[in-house]
Amino acid sequence: MTETIRTGGCQCGAVRFKIHGALGRPSICHCRMCQKAFGGFFGPLVTVKGETEWTRGEPSYFQSSVNIARGFCAACGTPLTYRHPGGLEIAIGAFDDRSDLAPQIQVNFEARNPWVTTIFDQPVHQDPNYYMQQEQIISFQHPDHDTEVWPQFPDA
Repeated sequence: MTETIRTGGCQCGAVRFKIHGALGRPSICHCRMCQKAFGGFFGPLVTVKGETEWTRGEPSYFQSSVNIARGFCAACGTPLTYRHPGGLEIAIGAFDDRSDLAPQIQVNFEARNPWVTTIFDQPVHQDPNYYMQQEQIISFQHPDHDTEVWPQFPDA
């Protein structure tokens, strides 16, 4: 039997993690604290059941309430963790492979933005010139895998 290992990290690569073992239930939280912490419409998180190993750096923490500390990368600001008395949750977007982490439940649904259920009904932007410009951007984002060297791009 092989151990399940999941990897991930922040946008710049200063903080990287490895999860040994199972993950729990992926969810999205609509509470106002998650909206602000993620700078988005909700907070997408998955419960860690296994052991978390910080393989490069560690998150900095903000105590957002009496029982909750939210971890983030101090270098690039990426939201990473939600630490509570019952354990640890990690932001779904921080995982290198997110393909099987579709949220299974919504929490604090009463606090959602009233229009959040219709956001994917909106038209899709299809301007080919926009996408050609995007292809010319030089990204300093860390790749979705571990690297021996950080920063990946010297002088970044």
